[in-house]
Amino acid sequence: MQGNERMKSRYQLPEKRCFLWLVAVVGIIGASLFIASLIQTSKNNFLCSLAGTQQRFLDNPTSIQLKAILHYATSQVVPQQSLSEITITFDVLQSLNRPCNFLVFGLGHDSLMWAGLNPRGTTLFLEEDPKWVQTVLKDAPDLRAHTVRYRTQLREADQLLSSYRSEPACSPATALLRGNERCRLALHNLPDEVYETEWDLVMIDAPKGYFPEAPGRMAAIFSAAVMARDRKGSGVTHVFLHDVDRKVEKVYAEEFLCRKHLVKGVGRLWHFEIPPKGNTTRDDAPFC
Repeated sequence: MQGNERMKSRYQLPEKRCFLWLVAVVGIIGASLFIASLIQTSKNNFLCSLAGTQQRFLDNPTSIQLKAILHYATSQVVPQQSLSEITITFDVLQSLNRPCNFLVFGLGHDSLMWAGLNPRGTTLFLEEDPKWVQTVLKDAPDLRAHTVRYRTQLREADQLLSSYRSEPACSPATALLRGNERCRLALHNLPDEVYETEWDLVMIDAPKGYFPEAPGRMAAIFSAAVMARDRKGSGVTHVFLHDVDRKVEKVYAEEFLCRKHLVKGVGRLWHFEIPPKGNTTRDDAPFC
């Protein structure tokens, strides 16, 4: 979708809800800063903060957090996810209690919020529309984003799902992403940074998937599953999938992200905790 029609359908909410959304989003970010400030002042006298130390400086709110608060306090356009949906990701970031590697499929008016909730971590956005990237980064130049070219169309979803098992390059035991041109579900031409980073969280809220010629989210879901299963470090990969009320998102999630890894669902958002595949996966074993 282009221009105003795209912005309205993808990002804007009814005007009568804007105030509540602004309060909610600013509240989430503000609450985390407030809690952090309480913890800090319990250790040190407030008056000493004027002198400060290097450690105290690191504990201060970051520029991206302050910009997020200012943006959502003054903007008429707010995130497309509901407060309860946003809270799922927020709670995971809080529970990890460290800077995270956060990969987000989709760039928009919620992007500054995601970056603000992961202030000292790496938050990277993947977007299919180069013009939209320029539009968003014009107002939020501190965000980091790359353009993605998809090889799929939504109308191919059923055929891709039924045929991927016969393609060895799509095998769950051996599937790779970088350079994997034979598996059409693999995002094979992403920037090296995407492949070389071990992502703690992956949010799938793009690409477009509401008309036949749209890329659909089939490749994003498959690639997120491959990334999560290929994790070398400890712990799980948290994968969040939005718009699960739609058929393709739901079917592909059950095929590649797995019901057994689904830990929470609120509204149109599902949260999966996907463990590494390790060395136990048989060559003929399915993703789920």
